[in-house]
Amino acid sequence: MKLVVGLGNPGEEYRGTRHNIGAEVIELLAEKRGVTLKRKWRLRCWVGKVRIGDTAVIIARPRTFMNLSGNAVASLARWYRCEPHELLVASDDINLDLGRLRIRAGGSSGGHKGLDSIIAALGSDTFPRLRIGVGKGGDDRVGHVLGGFSAAERAEACMARERAAEAIEAIIMTGLGVAMNRYNTREPEA
Repeated sequence: MKLVVGLGNPGEEYRGTRHNIGAEVIELLAEKRGVTLKRKWRLRCWVGKVRIGDTAVIIARPRTFMNLSGNAVASLARWYRCEPHELLVASDDINLDLGRLRIRAGGSSGGHKGLDSIIAALGSDTFPRLRIGVGKGGDDRVGHVLGGFSAAERAEACMARERAAEAIEAIIMTGLGVAMNRYNTREPEA
């Protein structure tokens, strides 16, 4: 694993929304590792380099809108010479209960427009992904993902970001299989 990307929308108006939880996990990981993400104009991302265990990892948050994430991720992959299997993408998932995590080695986008964009830009769906549950939210899916967490949901969302950052570290240090067994469970381990 060389490259970890967290998806979201740029701009203060999207900060704290459900759609930005993937990007906020990257920000949290950078903070925990004492790294400042720097704007890389050419790559259309905020980028930092961290060490997790014995591995040097590029962490990034695209500056593109969610539906155009593939442009930024493909640029990053070319620049850092990463194959799809060396990439990990963190994103929100409305098909998972709030706070639930799901790690997968690859596969379909599940209807997520950011993942659709990445699959199209890379020409591959064989990149690992970490999906972070933000709940279903009823009929207005767009309003739900672009909306913020309620007061009652904030603590759970904060815990989900923490667990997702831990899951990224586990994926890099122990591998996908071990991390899947640990983090794809219904309840967090004690």
